[in-house]
Amino acid sequence: MSNLVHLDLGVTGMTCASCSSRIERKLNKVDGVKASVNYATESASVDYDPAATNPDSLVEVVRGAGYDAFPVADNTATEHNAEVDAEPSAAEKVDAARTAESRDLGRRTVVSALLSVPVMAVSMIPAWQFMNWQWAATILATIVFVFGGAPFHKATWANLRHGAFTMDTLITMGTSAAYFWSLYALFFGHAGMPGMKMHMSFASNDAHMDHIYLESVGMVITFLLLGRWFELKAKGQSSAALRSLLDLG
Repeated sequence: MSNLVHLDLGVTGMTCASCSSRIERKLNKVDGVKASVNYATESASVDYDPAATNPDSLVEVVRGAGYDAFPVADNTATEHNAEVDAEPSAAEKVDAARTAESRDLGRRTVVSALLSVPVMAVSMIPAWQFMNWQWAATILATIVFVFGGAPFHKATWANLRHGAFTMDTLITMGTSAAYFWSLYALFFGHAGMPGMKMHMSFASNDAHMDHIYLESVGMVITFLLLGRWFELKAKGQSSAALRSLLDLG
């Protein structure tokens, strides 16, 4: 391939190294494309043949894999210096995308924590288990499972559509197992009975009522959201530090 054009893409939605590997494979399957995707910097470096494809098509390839992307640099941009000067820089575009994702994760983390802590407390302390407490816990846990777990479930669905399994798949499988078993115990077992008490124990017991695991659903999702939020913040700080070093150099 000759006369290749270089394009840098900002990539959002990646949650592990396997995500970057899958995007890289998808891009390299396009005729006239040589691509390298970096999970740590959330970017893709692409050299492509303009006779075979174009930036919009490459962005659609990434979106088709279940992620999002946007051009941050293209060597053809030098032909439009006036327009380029008016547009945000590549670093600013990446930072803006990371900030938006961080805000979304932060909001989901706060909501999940506020709803999950009461569920955990009432589930672990029998004295706090009021009449029909389990149904109130189900409502709160459902909000966390759907709203808080949405980033994991969305990524899982996108991965399954392409026959891939990632950490998001495991998160969805684990929380779904706990959530739907709890629903089964509530509607078809004895857990939904008025006056139901659940005792937390590290040993087996002779309880005659089915246990529910809604507190596990909420706390697992909350802690994973928090971890992902910290990871995103760390990436932003690392990128800023690297740019400062390059500027000093």
